[in-house]
Amino acid sequence: MCGNNMSAPLPAIVPAARKATAAVIFLHGLGDTGHGWAEAFAGIRSSHIKYICPHAPVMPVTLNMNMAMPSWFDIIGLSPDSQEDEPGIKQAAENVKALIEQEVKNGIPSNRIILGGFSQGPISGVNRDISILQCHGDCDPLVPLMFGSLTVEKLKTLVNPANVTFKTYEGMMHSSSQQEMMDIKQFIDKLLPPVD
Repeated sequence: MCGNNMSAPLPAIVPAARKATAAVIFLHGLGDTGHGWAEAFAGIRSSHIKYICPHAPVMPVTLNMNMAMPSWFDIIGLSPDSQEDEPGIKQAAENVKALIEQEVKNGIPSNRIILGGFSQGPISGVNRDISILQCHGDCDPLVPLMFGSLTVEKLKTLVNPANVTFKTYEGMMHSSSQQEMMDIKQFIDKLLPPVD
């Protein structure tokens, strides 16, 4: 349902262990699927939260010699001044909006839905009062720590800077770690406490 065509498979979902009163929608990175992230969230889940990990559609990616792979939008280059696939980014955002609207129809208030993602997956620019946790490995060879620092500074101009947390993880490459997942769990649990 997410991405630039409607042929992407249904999201991987970790259901709430009891009635869902909150949701996390988490977008995977380039070339990945939602399955691995659903498994990671199953390991840290809170019983009242539904975790939704959609799959990007398969499309050619300019950066990777036009090889077809799961991608939310085309990536033309990795430098800060690289051209961006604005139509693809807008379409991906619309598809994420549709996921949010579906959860609202399912009875979860929009203020009890968190958006997150890895590498290509994060979404920003919703409103100035949102809380943001940005995590980055200090040894990431694909997305250098400098880009993470530039991103967090840009985010602080778009939202209340006091609501932006930037965590780095020593020795972590372009991946995730148990410490990072525990920090994510703490962030989610703080924003989405049980209501019943």
